[in-house]
Amino acid sequence: MVKHRTFWVVAGLGLLLDQLSKQWVVQQLGLGESWPLWTGVLHVTYVLNTGAAFSLFGQGTIWLRWLSVAVSGALMVLAVAGPRLSRLEQWGYGFILAGAVGNGIDRFRLGAVIDFIDVRAIGFPIFNLADTWINLGLICLFWHYLRQPR
Repeated sequence: MVKHRTFWVVAGLGLLLDQLSKQWVVQQLGLGESWPLWTGVLHVTYVLNTGAAFSLFGQGTIWLRWLSVAVSGALMVLAVAGPRLSRLEQWGYGFILAGAVGNGIDRFRLGAVIDFIDVRAIGFPIFNLADTWINLGLICLFWHYLRQPR
């Protein structure tokens, strides 16, 4: 029996969806090109982001590459050698691993991350599924730890 099966399934499926979505964007759109899904509200816009999530640290790709490796390695060690995790913790850490590996692959391969989810209605920075996974993972972990008795 695999320890923390949910963690591995969430991480694997999240990474697969992230990489397939980025591949689709690169094949369908030119760099800088945008397709409206709902004009003025939600677009698919292909950009390369040299910074962190949501374009933070604009030129920080070198250290961000290694940060993604360190986070990914630590999460895999936690899943293999760490304590038994609750289902919600497995979801949270699995999502974070999927996001860290997904964006890490881009950073090593391209020196930047492929972003494409463009929520124009609120002027939000363009992001990708890996960014979404990381945030969902953090929400899962916050929810888990907020529910713990003091």
